[in-house]
Amino acid sequence: MSTTLLCNGKIIDGSGKAAFDGHLLIEGDRISAVLKEGEKPPPAKTVIDSNGFVISPGFIDMHSHADWIIPLDDHMEVLKALPEQGVTTLVGGNCGFSPAPFSDKTQDRLGKDLSTILMDKPLDFTWNSMDEFLLRIEEVKPVVNMAQLVGHATVRVAVADTQRGTIKSDELDTCLDEVRRAFDEGACGLSFGLGYDPGMYSSIDELEEFCLVAAEAKKPVTVHLKALSRISPTYPLTYLKPHNLRALREMIDIARNTGAILQLSHFIFVGRKSWPTAAEAIQMVEDARREGIDVMMDAFPYTCGNTIVNAVLPYWFIAMLPKGYKNRWARARLRAELEIGFRLVGFFYKDFQVMDSAAEGWEDMNGLRLDEIARMRKTTPFNTLLNLSESSNGEALMLFHTYSGEPGNEKPLESVLSNDLCLFETDALIKSRGYPNPAAVGTFPKILGDYVREKKLFSIEDAVRRMTSASADRFGLEDRGRLAPGKAADVVVFDPDTITDMPPVGDQPAGKPKGIKHVFINGIHVVKDGSYADGLRTGQVLRV
Repeated sequence: MSTTLLCNGKIIDGSGKAAFDGHLLIEGDRISAVLKEGEKPPPAKTVIDSNGFVISPGFIDMHSHADWIIPLDDHMEVLKALPEQGVTTLVGGNCGFSPAPFSDKTQDRLGKDLSTILMDKPLDFTWNSMDEFLLRIEEVKPVVNMAQLVGHATVRVAVADTQRGTIKSDELDTCLDEVRRAFDEGACGLSFGLGYDPGMYSSIDELEEFCLVAAEAKKPVTVHLKALSRISPTYPLTYLKPHNLRALREMIDIARNTGAILQLSHFIFVGRKSWPTAAEAIQMVEDARREGIDVMMDAFPYTCGNTIVNAVLPYWFIAMLPKGYKNRWARARLRAELEIGFRLVGFFYKDFQVMDSAAEGWEDMNGLRLDEIARMRKTTPFNTLLNLSESSNGEALMLFHTYSGEPGNEKPLESVLSNDLCLFETDALIKSRGYPNPAAVGTFPKILGDYVREKKLFSIEDAVRRMTSASADRFGLEDRGRLAPGKAADVVVFDPDTITDMPPVGDQPAGKPKGIKHVFINGIHVVKDGSYADGLRTGQVLRV
């Protein structure tokens, strides 16, 4: 059996306890010993001097979409950015969309509509059930460990003929049985994407029925809320109170009524006029927690995030597509609503940056803002938005800026990240093409470098706890997230004095982070001196 000794390091075990000097011994795929300074380490085949470095559990990306890439045989070429920033485990299936369950009803729809949004390349969808999907991942051998949520939208698309609005009772029963089956086959929780079709059309009663199933199984529910900004496309403009606070209240009430374990996905405040709602939203979460509702939130450390181009379009216009693109009345109404909505929210076309245009003739636009493209094409930003939406069939990926702040003013973001109820995530759509989301390569190093070392918003022990054991506990990953004898040997060695992300500069996208020295996944040394060892796929499927 292979043995590796990480000696003379600063051990942060993931529990939140104070760091201590010591050594860690890996035998096979397990941690066999955690020793304090002064305790004689046993002999090992490989010895790595970790003097001046932190030895911690592998980081857990608890909100990922990489489950749509891992089924590919060459997925490690795209996803190596994860272990290179210290990620050893991801939780996939977020925002209501999981690759399973899958049926003949959804082959055309998901295979086509999501091929550009979530996938890097088309998948063959040779599976139907959650079990079959997870078996496929085991056969492929993932580059990192993967736990899987079952998506509400995916289940509806796979099972129900009613795609929008009130679902028929027999279809609902079949959907709920499919969720129970996914849980039995190893899914670690349920996810909602209520800002997307078809989730945005689902009734409160339907959401409660799904949550009751998760509560019975004692599995968490992750939720992309119906609104993430003061004004949103999913509620009428005539509702003048903050839409994001209404959406948050709805989900807290659902959790109260059902007993669901509620995880609020990417707890962000989109647009400058939405930032003042951060304090009240955080207070609502804290109050609910004190009331006994099991609610937490998660966030990424950037003021931009990825979503689809149609995320800014109201539900009534989406329901008219594709005819709406040519309808003069619909376009006029939409233009007026967007003009009003953007001003009320506090973001503009210049805040929308193309990640992957997903449209022929738009390839050179990746990385540009919509106002820049409009000037180049001698048209209006509104026309540019709709032209991109139509040309890409709504599949163009965008980086929306002004998420919980902007460079030089990140107070709303800092208030979320520094809260003890906040876990950390990438929420990155990772591609082999286009302009990358900086979170895909730098989330965890940025937190440890910028928010811990430079801004001192929270301690390094607390940061590591929330990156590791707190996320593992949230999803029932009992074997991960802690450095202790008998636990899986997912380990990161990093330099606390230099660890940082490499953010975008001008036209140059984000690059590989600094300070990650070594990463072990299930005892295998997969990252050396910050670089992934090509070809190694040592992750496991984590059924819960």
